[in-house]
This record gives sequence, C-alpha cells and structure tokens, in this order.
Amino acid sequence: MNTNALKDALVLGSGPGALSIAAALANEKLSVEILSEQSPNEPWPFTYGIWGEEVDELGLSDLLEHRWINTVSYFGEGDKDPNSKKNEATHHNRDYGLFDKNKLQAYWLGQCNKAAIKWHKGSAINLETKDLISTVKTSTGQELNARLVIDATGYKPVFIKAPDQGPIAVQTCYGIVGEFNAPPVEQGQFVLMDYRCDHLEPEERKEAPTFLYAMDMGNGKFFLEETSLGLSPPVTLDELKRRLEKRLENRGLEIKSLQHEEHGLYLPMNMPIPDLTQPVLGFGGSAGMVHPASGYMVGSLLRRAPKVAKALSFAMKDSKASSASLAKKGWEVLWPTELKRKQAIYKFGLEKLMRFEEELLRGFFIEFFSLPNKKWYGFLTNTLTLKELISAMWQMFKKSPWSIKHGLMRMRGRELNLLLKVFNN
Repeated sequence: MNTNALKDALVLGSGPGALSIAAALANEKLSVEILSEQSPNEPWPFTYGIWGEEVDELGLSDLLEHRWINTVSYFGEGDKDPNSKKNEATHHNRDYGLFDKNKLQAYWLGQCNKAAIKWHKGSAINLETKDLISTVKTSTGQELNARLVIDATGYKPVFIKAPDQGPIAVQTCYGIVGEFNAPPVEQGQFVLMDYRCDHLEPEERKEAPTFLYAMDMGNGKFFLEETSLGLSPPVTLDELKRRLEKRLENRGLEIKSLQHEEHGLYLPMNMPIPDLTQPVLGFGGSAGMVHPASGYMVGSLLRRAPKVAKALSFAMKDSKASSASLAKKGWEVLWPTELKRKQAIYKFGLEKLMRFEEELLRGFFIEFFSLPNKKWYGFLTNTLTLKELISAMWQMFKKSPWSIKHGLMRMRGRELNLLLKVFNN
C-alpha cells in the first residue's frame, strides 16, 4: 500500500470540470494531484459551444475552432415555400463559437503541467475524512492524502451526495457531420434552434417537441443535430434520428458523404444542488453546475474556477483548517444564495417548457428572443444578477400573449415547489 505526502487538494476526474479547477488551484500555487480513470491526454468525445462575447470577455477567443456572425433560429411552423412567413428567421445578432476541444483541453493541461501536477491512474473507491486529512483509497491500492478532495467526475459523481428532488430532465441529441446534395443551412450560418415542424404529421406534433441545431463547418461540410431540450423520460436516440431523417427528406436533402455520426449526449439539465455540508467539494457536472435552461457549462467553469480556487487558497493559509471547513468554504463560493435562487428560476422555467406542446413552445421562444439582446443573452449565460433575471422574466411575461401567460401561471406537478425555492434558499 502506497501513501503519498499530504497535498492541498486531490482532484478526481479528467474532463473539463476536473482540469479547470485543477489548473485554477495550481495558479494559486497550491499543491495539487489528480486521480482519474483515463489518461489526461485522452481526447474528449463531445464538442462545446459558447457565445462570442462570453469567450471574448475571458480573453480566450483563440481557443475557438469556428465562429459564426450569422446566427439565427426558426420558430415558425415551417412551409415548403422558402418565402413564407412561417419560415422567417429570428436573427440573434450575436457571434457564436465552437471550441476546438483539443485546444481547450491543452489550455488547462498546460497550466497543470507547468505546475508539475502529479497524475494517478485509477478510480476512487473510498473516502475517509479525519479532521485535517482526507484519504482516498484507489482501485490500484493507493491511499492518496489531501487537505481537500474535489470530486469532478461528472454527472454520476463518485462521492458527491445530492438530495432526491424527483425526475431529472435529460437533454438528448443525435447528430451527423457530412456533405449534402444542397446546403442544409446558409453559407456561414449557425442555427441555434430550428423548431419548424412542417415535416411532422399532426399526431407527431402532439409528442415531445425537438429542434434542429445546425452549422456550416466550411468546405462543404455541415453539422446537423436533432435535439430534445430536456425531458423526463428523455426522447430516445432512435426517435431523434427518425425525426432528423424526416426533416431532411421534407427539405429534399440527401447525404452525399457521412463523415461522423454522433450517437447522442445524455445531458442532465436540472440536477439538484448537492448537499453543501459534506466534507468533499464538487465541481463541474458533479456540483450541478450545468445551466438548466441551456445546457451550457464551459463558460461557467472558466469564470467560477478561479474564484473557488482563490477562496480555497486563502482558507488554506490556516494550517488548522479541517477538510470539512475547506469544503464548506468552497461550497459557499460555488453556490452563494443569489446563485441558488437563480438556479431555482431556471429549473422552474425548464419544468414549464417540458410541459409545453409544440405550438406553445415555439411561441414562448419567439417572446423570449424578442427581449432586449443583453437580457436573453444574460439569461442563457447565467450572467444576469438575480434582480436583472427577475426583471427580464417579468418583462417577457407582461408582453406575452394570453396563451403563454396561462401556460406560465398554471402550476402542475412540482412547479410550485420549484418556484418557492427562489425565496426559500
């Protein structure tokens, strides 16, 4: 059995959450080690999007692989006549980017390597916390000691405990990258949401709505993804594939060359905020940091990791600070009261959208994106203050037609309890 010297922090995981917090801790001159089942150089399987302004403010626009100026959505019913008002685009007037995931990974890995962070390969199987020391036993027989353990192992964390708050809404998607007999979107265009439904039969429109997320990747290559925003139980990948194929057929589009098939991402959208009294800290998916209304998280990782690391660095100056007290400080910075209340609003909103039928959902998004640009952008990026968020939602409610007002006011299932959490946190 091997025992390591006491480190400031042991991070579990090797994904974006793990690397972002490990790098931030290292930048605070804390001693850090990482335990993960995979090599730190193992390529990440998924792609990550971000709004242009968001990445510009972070000074990391060089990490983007693609960037689009022409960003639109479609919330009309759809019509085979391209000049029909049912095909009118909602122009977002904002840049949207797609990270080069290899560059993003290398960005954080470079900071970790510069600090000579030691990597341990294996999985964590047990955690024991005794006052000043937390000890993780690994699948390889090691015992790794640290003042604080940070579980960043994703949406099914090893040690993080969270309350059971009912069914988890899951975002699912089926995507393809390829060349087509005609451009499925305009040249240089990014489509955030295409909810046009003219390819569906009347009975199909009564089922869970899905939308097309699409982009021109250049050189005649396009990425198309049929997506369910969030539902419990989730829309199956087979159904998403069927709908995408039907959407393409309706538009007379044929695949000339299929270069990649993405068999789906199961993204939990409304994970509960973890138990904030536990003596282990979470970060990333394990800490419930995904945005319940949009599914975004990378921007949040980039903004919040340095804040958490700075607070932990200050707390660790007290050599007598226990693992539990350090975790408590981390949780306080990660989930302050205002952010918990905002999260409750987002979860309430998602719960509403899951119950909206196709026509009502399209109407909702028309009203949402007619808000002032800064407000809908701040909602999706979680950068509005609580007061600004409530103001934006009230502004949208006031100007919405009665059908949407009624849909928002009608309380079903756990909706009222979710709304009350805005005031009870």
